[in-house]
Amino acid sequence: MQTAGYRLSSLILSLLLLALPVEAGELVVSADFPGGSAEVLKVDQRTRSITVCPAGDPQFGWPCWWYFKVSGVKPGETLTVSVDASTLKQANGSKLSANWALPERAAFSLDGKTWKQTGPGTREKDHSRWIQQVDAEQAWFAWGPAFVPADAQALVDRLSRKHEDVTAFELCKTRAGRSVPALVVSQAGKNSDDRMVIWIQARQHAWESGGSWVGRGCIEWAVSDDPLAVALREKVDIYYVPIMDIDNVATGNGGKNQVPHDHNRDWSEMPRWNAVQAAMKALRQFDRQNRLVMFVDLHNPGASSKQPFFYIAPPELNTPRRKAQQDAFIAVCREEMQEPLKLDRSTPSTGPKYDKRWKEISSNWVRSATREHVVGITLETCWNTPHSQPQGYLTVGQQLGRGIARYLKQDPRPSPALD
Repeated sequence: MQTAGYRLSSLILSLLLLALPVEAGELVVSADFPGGSAEVLKVDQRTRSITVCPAGDPQFGWPCWWYFKVSGVKPGETLTVSVDASTLKQANGSKLSANWALPERAAFSLDGKTWKQTGPGTREKDHSRWIQQVDAEQAWFAWGPAFVPADAQALVDRLSRKHEDVTAFELCKTRAGRSVPALVVSQAGKNSDDRMVIWIQARQHAWESGGSWVGRGCIEWAVSDDPLAVALREKVDIYYVPIMDIDNVATGNGGKNQVPHDHNRDWSEMPRWNAVQAAMKALRQFDRQNRLVMFVDLHNPGASSKQPFFYIAPPELNTPRRKAQQDAFIAVCREEMQEPLKLDRSTPSTGPKYDKRWKEISSNWVRSATREHVVGITLETCWNTPHSQPQGYLTVGQQLGRGIARYLKQDPRPSPALD
């Protein structure tokens, strides 16, 4: 039988053991999870430093995305995380600029879900280094805030459970058999025959994770109680695909310029990628019904871009009416997108000089294959700024939503007699 003195001694001993400093464990780097990508070059246990490079296969896109987990951390200790740009050549044989792989600030997370940024790193040619205190026994580091297939599925499921007007569905199965989650916002009981349709999609290029965060901000705003969002839902059905290139996101590959071509060069009469094929089929149907009014494709641009901007219709696909609709939409977005990331006044286009497959770019296909009143546009949200983190991206998405709602206060479709 334990005495009171024995129990007290045990309690004191337990408290003393808890008060002892936690010894730093052996740092272990892993990337064997969905979206993970890292070739471990060096782990120095003495200096608590790690060096990796992207592990993507150039056959499946630019090897610029990296994402890994570090375990064995002593909470409160400081780690030095270094990334070398990949030395692998692109599938076309050319060297990929290190700028694509080396952001000024890395993304990091203590739980693999909530993402923040490190402080500015130190860049030396094809190598960058960040120093970060980690207040947990493990941490995740990435090129940008990760948004993987499970996040896409969780988003569409959560919104469909929470809002009766939201329905989650599967756009398609990929060539590798993975599901492509999507959702539609459509008010129950409303006659759908004449309701306008908006199509929003992200991640035709797998590494551009910011696009999914912008899309999340937009769709979460669209189902909110904001009076503009409520008014939008009264007359518009909204389709959203968080990740188009599910396979490369899942495997940690870049997707951009994959062999034989990426998703955003696949909008042709014979699309290779199932997600593109399914999207084209749906968009054609909505256009035949005279319901489609807008298509928005979400991307991240080059490292030097510090403001979001729109890629607009090239002169070869423009008409006075199409330009007027496009300009009206951009004008309201410019009023909405002010802080923290102000919409750039520059509006480049994606014509013949941009890419030899320019006609197979999604927004260009929409411009050429649908009615003249349809706005087909690409939003590029900068990824290399202090605001290029979840809250900044979500805010851009909310502002995009408000711009769409303001633009569609008036139905852009002409009367049947004029169309």
